[in-house]
Amino acid sequence: MEKHSITHVILTGGVGSRLWPLSRKSQPKQYLDIFDGKSLFEMTVDRNSTLADKVMVVGNIDNCHLSKKVLEKSNTKYVDIIESTPRNTAAAIAFAAFASEPDEILVVTPSDHIIGEMERYEEAIQEAVEKAVNGYIVTFGIVPTKPETGYGYIERKGDNVVSFREKPNQVSARDFIAKGNFLWNSGMFCFKAGVLLEELKIYAPEVYEKSKLAWENNSDGNLDLAMSMDIPSISIDYAVMERSKKIKVVSSQFEWSDLGSFESVYDYLITIGHPVDENGNMVIGTNNYTAFIGVKDTIFVHTDTANLILKKEFSQDVKNVYNALERDNSDLLN
Repeated sequence: MEKHSITHVILTGGVGSRLWPLSRKSQPKQYLDIFDGKSLFEMTVDRNSTLADKVMVVGNIDNCHLSKKVLEKSNTKYVDIIESTPRNTAAAIAFAAFASEPDEILVVTPSDHIIGEMERYEEAIQEAVEKAVNGYIVTFGIVPTKPETGYGYIERKGDNVVSFREKPNQVSARDFIAKGNFLWNSGMFCFKAGVLLEELKIYAPEVYEKSKLAWENNSDGNLDLAMSMDIPSISIDYAVMERSKKIKVVSSQFEWSDLGSFESVYDYLITIGHPVDENGNMVIGTNNYTAFIGVKDTIFVHTDTANLILKKEFSQDVKNVYNALERDNSDLLN
């Protein structure tokens, strides 16, 4: 197989509102050091360092200094794209594609996921690169291990995508698992930069034109605020994946979690030996002696300015607290 230049594009835009109060605007979850002493962002850089020739980071004005710190620590050269305001994944991925040669293969990954079983992961990347070389836009689907309601799903037939499904309720999630041809949508992609841009131009022309304009006027990778505000804020799934005829899915069985909620963080921390008491209660963020009485499967999250106490199964509801604080314009989100 001919050698193609592979660029690892790391998307770092998210705030992780369901992990408040650990995750804040000034220290989003991908930079927290609660995962084995390394941040998720650093683990993402490490995991792909042998698979790609180049690194590109699409971040924003609030977090680019945090990425820089990690990349300088490992002496990694990278292309820095700095959004002045978050415009969702369609624009973020468009910027990366505009910054690349049309024939370059881009492997696009979020910066806040946990991935295990590297052999399977590398096989999936190789398979995706081969499909991308042949002009397909590849999305990575994970074989589900449980009827998870916190993830979107990909319905597939072989390596063809039948449909993309939003986060399901419990009944639909069980139904998906029973059918057996549904995969978790990992939010990872692989494609030639030029192919992605052609499809974006066809299916989301306004995103294409306005991202192009913003990119052409960048200064040192920094994007202009007014031009960015003009770009429609839509996801790459909605802009391209659900519409294009060039989509393939690679189905994989590596361990994967987007750590989007305290329940998934709890499950992960248990695998690395984080202590829980005999009723399944866990403390995150402090070594202070903490006693739980009369409760079980409860998580106590401590930070200097805010504490959170929740039953594990209600972890999707943390975003309601975040949204309420946002409405009050609270300093506790910063």
